[in-house]
Amino acid sequence: MNTAGTIDRPLTLDPQKQAPMKPSTNEPAGAMPEDFTNSGAMDSRQNRTREMQLIPEALARAHMHELLHEAERNRQAVRLAAARRMQRRAERASKRARRALAMAVMQ
Repeated sequence: MNTAGTIDRPLTLDPQKQAPMKPSTNEPAGAMPEDFTNSGAMDSRQNRTREMQLIPEALARAHMHELLHEAERNRQAVRLAAARRMQRRAERASKRARRALAMAVMQ
């Protein structure tokens, strides 16, 4: 084989400069369609590469979106807990005031 590099580690990462894909010798003759062209394979390989390069970015965006929603849910939970605490405190203060008023009226 004259071409330097391997399938896993090609000499260049640019698909246009790589050696064209050749059919395997141990596959039957009719395994690949007759209208198969190298340019189509290059285009699909290029698109797949571009999509695969964008996957981490999409995953990071989804992860940050989920983290923002979780933080908002936590903030709502904290606000609800604080509101319930203040409501109980206000109810206790109201009871003390009613009791003090009742004691003042009784004397």
